[in-house]
Amino acid sequence: MGVAGCGKSTVAELLAERLDWELLEGDALHPAANVERMGAGIPLTDDDRAPWLAAVAAWMDERLRTGRSVVIACSALARRYRDVLRRDEVVFVHLTGSPDLLAERLASREHHFMKSGMLQSQLATLEPPADDEQHLTLDIAETPAALAARAAAAL
Repeated sequence: MGVAGCGKSTVAELLAERLDWELLEGDALHPAANVERMGAGIPLTDDDRAPWLAAVAAWMDERLRTGRSVVIACSALARRYRDVLRRDEVVFVHLTGSPDLLAERLASREHHFMKSGMLQSQLATLEPPADDEQHLTLDIAETPAALAARAAAAL
């Protein structure tokens, strides 16, 4: 979990490979209207996010019911969003970094619907996980491979 540019997709892919768990890129479940809004630089509302979070939760629940472990790359910026995804088995891996590093990464992205101008709204929305949420916080100053290794060891 984390804001745009923190490396969620890259670290999630490496983590899923390392653990041999199924991977979901959460953005793949966004309705087209959400992708259009974000592509136009319009922040999503809670009403926009609700069906997306429900779809991510349903995808996860389907696999957990059959005993499969998963890695999901998903922003989950606010506690109320994580509450939709929270299960006893779920550990949120919060990727965090300086606003300058995040902005630099976003500026170098090509062909992604999330534009660099959206970073400020995401940082404003971000509620880091609290002590009562199962989580691991990692600094993105480390390489994606090192982050995936640290997350795998913790999990």
